[in-house]
Amino acid sequence: MVARRDYFTVDQVRAAEAELFTRVPDGVPMRRAAFGLARVVADELRSRTGGVVGRSVGLLVGSGDNGGDGLWAGAMLRRRGVAVQAVLLNPERAHAQGLSAFRQAGGRVVDRLGEVDVVVDAIVGISGKGPLRPAAAEVVAAIDVPIVSADLPSGVDPDTGAIEGPAVRADVTVTFGSYKPVHALAPASCGRIVLVPIGLQLPAPTLAQLDPAEVGAEWPVPGAFDDKYSQGVTGICAGSDKYPGAGVLCTGAAVAATSGMVRYAGSDTEVVEHLPEVVAAPSIQQTGRVQAWVFGPGVGLDARDGLARILATDLPVVVDADGLSILAHEPDLVRDRRAPTVLTPHTGEFARLTGTTLGPDRVAAVRRLAEQWGVTVLLKGRATVIATPGETTLVNDAGASWAATAGSGDVLAGIIGALLAAGKPPTWAAAAAARVHALAANLAAHDAQTAGAPISATPLLNHVRPAVRLLRQLAPTREQQGT
Repeated sequence: MVARRDYFTVDQVRAAEAELFTRVPDGVPMRRAAFGLARVVADELRSRTGGVVGRSVGLLVGSGDNGGDGLWAGAMLRRRGVAVQAVLLNPERAHAQGLSAFRQAGGRVVDRLGEVDVVVDAIVGISGKGPLRPAAAEVVAAIDVPIVSADLPSGVDPDTGAIEGPAVRADVTVTFGSYKPVHALAPASCGRIVLVPIGLQLPAPTLAQLDPAEVGAEWPVPGAFDDKYSQGVTGICAGSDKYPGAGVLCTGAAVAATSGMVRYAGSDTEVVEHLPEVVAAPSIQQTGRVQAWVFGPGVGLDARDGLARILATDLPVVVDADGLSILAHEPDLVRDRRAPTVLTPHTGEFARLTGTTLGPDRVAAVRRLAEQWGVTVLLKGRATVIATPGETTLVNDAGASWAATAGSGDVLAGIIGALLAAGKPPTWAAAAAARVHALAANLAAHDAQTAGAPISATPLLNHVRPAVRLLRQLAPTREQQGT
């Protein structure tokens, strides 16, 4: 079974917390959360200032349990020799026990933060909705030191990651009991994420992220008795005289991703010039037998008949770029198709497919399109979302936006197609391809250097194999797996 990082909605977490409260004494879950928060803040102090004792921390304390977590953590830090001051943004509703413990430990309640080394954001917990209120927003805007958020960055929606106004941008987020969707969908606001277990018994998730090591372990490589056919033959219909680069990038990605065979259908002569290992034919009909198709990058909008021919087969198909524009006008070409079908829109293409803007809840929108059309949908972005009807929705945080460059999507489509041809299921193929694609962009941007530099699609393509190799190096060995 492939390992994943699971994410749980507010309702799921609240139900698990209610069950936990029946098993442990009152206050124990909050103490566990606060202890973990205090430990992470101490680690931040140590890494940024060289020590803990004598350093200074500021707390931004909202109402309810999230503020209580911050106050209890402040009390624990105070006992470790940290000077701790707290701004109570809603004094009348401050957590009474946490505030009492904070004061008894020697913490100071102040009207505004003085000079501190780290700030703890304990303003709004997972029940909070909407942007920061004006008073909190003003305080946050003035902070110029690292911020550690308790559970999630305040002002960011916990279930959708949407930001609709002033919000905290954390350097570190300490999440209690489970990961929440915000941690996957708004990674730039969360910073580094640390999970503190508090004893929750959680249900099956509806959102998850593949573990990189397991992607490496599952990536198709030649077995002892494989040949070029048994590993999967990928058919590519991409590029044209007008857009020859799209064919080269998409086909090159399929070549780099697996070790089978790639057949190219089209008139783009540059594909074979750049990739002599590709078997080319002038048309789809003449291509020969394949195990999966990729259609769309750079083919132009007059290629409708080619798309219809491919979708009429019982083979897995990836539809990208111009293919999506064709489907926006003729969705019946793909709706309820029985063979695996992966659509790979960016935000604009998604709007054309659905006739509406994406909205703040990206996951719900992607699931809705996947259900309505009976397909797998991969919505591109820093947090790429992959939904298939009846399956757990997957998300892939790229870690950065180095892949935001022309032609990058052509590479992604080719990788997905190669994995489908190798027999991988569409949800996994799309998510694993997104992981390799993001890693290849990161490797290309840094090229063994500390600082990154902007890239184009060609160096991204050139780093697909190194990305696969790195993930395979992370994969557990047979000895580690106990087999």
